[in-house]
Amino acid sequence: MAARNVSKISAEGKHAVDQSKLHVTSVFSKTGAQAIVDYPVDEDEEILIALGYKQEFKRDFTWIESFSVSFSVLGLLPSIASTLGYNLAYSGQAGSVWGWVVAGAAIQAVAFGMAELCSSMPTAGGLYYASAVLAPEGWGPLASWIVGWSNFLGFTTGPCSVNYALAAMILAVASINNPDYTPETWHLYLTFLFLLIIEGCLTMNSTKFLGYMNIVGTIVNVLVLIIFIIWLPVASVNKPKFNDNHIVWAELQNGTEWPTGFAFLMGFLSVIWTISGYDAPFHLSEECSNANIAGPRAIVMTAQLGLYLGWAIILVIAYTVKDVSDVVAGPYGQPMASLCLQVLGKKAGLAMFCLNTIAQFFVGQGCTIVSSRVVFAYSRDGAIPGSRWWSRVNSRTKTPVNSVWFVLTIAALLGLLMFASPVAISAVFSIGVIGQYTAFVTPLGLKLFFARDKFRPGPWNLGRFSKPVGAIAVAWLCLIVPVLCFPAVKGKDLNRLTMNYTCLIYFGTMMLSLIYYAVDARKWFKGPRVNIEHLIHVDTLEGQIQGSGSDGVEGIGEKAGNKQE
Repeated sequence: MAARNVSKISAEGKHAVDQSKLHVTSVFSKTGAQAIVDYPVDEDEEILIALGYKQEFKRDFTWIESFSVSFSVLGLLPSIASTLGYNLAYSGQAGSVWGWVVAGAAIQAVAFGMAELCSSMPTAGGLYYASAVLAPEGWGPLASWIVGWSNFLGFTTGPCSVNYALAAMILAVASINNPDYTPETWHLYLTFLFLLIIEGCLTMNSTKFLGYMNIVGTIVNVLVLIIFIIWLPVASVNKPKFNDNHIVWAELQNGTEWPTGFAFLMGFLSVIWTISGYDAPFHLSEECSNANIAGPRAIVMTAQLGLYLGWAIILVIAYTVKDVSDVVAGPYGQPMASLCLQVLGKKAGLAMFCLNTIAQFFVGQGCTIVSSRVVFAYSRDGAIPGSRWWSRVNSRTKTPVNSVWFVLTIAALLGLLMFASPVAISAVFSIGVIGQYTAFVTPLGLKLFFARDKFRPGPWNLGRFSKPVGAIAVAWLCLIVPVLCFPAVKGKDLNRLTMNYTCLIYFGTMMLSLIYYAVDARKWFKGPRVNIEHLIHVDTLEGQIQGSGSDGVEGIGEKAGNKQE
């Protein structure tokens, strides 16, 4: 996509960027500062400058390539395969079908609210940036710190959980082919490490290469999804081929030791984990043309396709599965493998599962791309230890190569949890969900309750539906986060192997980050850090210009005030 309108330079060779005319909600609204540019910029770059950042990436993503990354992260069939044991085990076929409708509809409110934020603040920092701007006066740094670390946890656990599932799928294929082979935990870990290395080598390439690769990934995911939806009902070896409507729609089962209604809520994990890649265009907005419109469109498209296509997959599973217990607790440790073998027979089932495994690779690739951009954005603002390394953009590829390998190193360390117990490594799935949703909904809540006139809608906005959508999103967060922390069993059945460690790992890590903030970071962390070359305070005399260097936003405002005096 060609660059949009190029700003003309004033007679003096420079001009102030007026964020109020660009439909952006900027950190400058709190400081009274404006950016100064003295070279020609297109509209995308001018919007980014109005938000306080210089252009460091190449904008080689079009809207379809931005969407392809988010759809690859979504990875409908492999994502459902990774978490199929949760919804079927907790609430059966009917719980899976209705759970997808209820949870999927609530997720749309989060996605639409996020799209509105993206249009107003199209920067890689995304939700972290929005929280800093929309928080009440004086609370911006703390709000952005909490959201930043939650999003950091959510994204850095993504490559671990996705590639752990992919490694388990690969070894399940080997087990099906060779019944005498018994995978060991160290086999699983080495396969996992090999996948991380491959994804790192691919992700460190240029934005243009990543765009083409994810278009391929999207095509693969769509083809595999279509094959699954058609193949299972048509080629089922079972008689009758389909389950009774009562089982699919009305017979809510309970595979937990909690009340049936609560078991139904616990099954939402599969839906939440699957419909979760829609925020990728937000974090890729500095690499996308026409970002304040293309980004929101890609977010909404991803969430909507996830809702409808995902439900089609769930319906196929609900109608064709014959023995839920065999699928959930099958001999291969992979519910989707057991399902395919049960419905299609060994050869056809193995072929279908292999296709699903290929699609899962592109999910891991997309997660690695987006995770590296999140780490880059927060490092650019000095929020992560070692920020000066992770915020570097490679001069040849124009991508954050250091961040890529940092994310994958964290994934490799988290992967060691598989040696503790299956429950311990499974907690990574819930941690990712809680971290993401805390980051997703916090800025929506701040906009709903505190922003008032501070929020300036972008060209893509919800209009009068903005507040109702935000209210639904916040209510959904308050409901689902506590649910995700519960184990499936209680009482005498609860032990170290059946415990849900989500609370310990997520909230323990967040507690450490808050202690770090209270002891030290609050003294120097001021939220998004402006890195453009020149600023001017709107109250100073016309033409007064000062360099911003790497000072924080609040520091810049203070300097401007001093100069005015």
